[in-house]
Amino acid sequence: MSRLEIILSATLTLSVIFNIGIFVYARSAIARLLFVSEELGDLQQMVDSFAKHLKTLYELEMYYGDQTLQNLLDHAISFNEQLETFEYIYELTEEEEADIVDHDEEEEIAEGAQ
Repeated sequence: MSRLEIILSATLTLSVIFNIGIFVYARSAIARLLFVSEELGDLQQMVDSFAKHLKTLYELEMYYGDQTLQNLLDHAISFNEQLETFEYIYELTEEEEADIVDHDEEEEIAEGAQ
């Protein structure tokens, strides 16, 4: 084996190892991003539900005009609006879930037509 072949073999080996490492890291990072995306989406839904529930409670005759509830409602709405700034992150998994549902519906239609 010539010196050039040894250098090329070593370079190829290092390149393959490096590419495998980058692939594993990228896959891990994407998995974490999707997990965070799902959790942010769930959190946004919970805050939205809480704000709606609080608004319903505030509109009851017994509590209507209560300043403490009004401040809490304003805070919940503000928090919900702040979470909407992360909408681009949690929409990543919503689009993926919608694609899965669409695919499942297409399969059911195809099975029903047979």
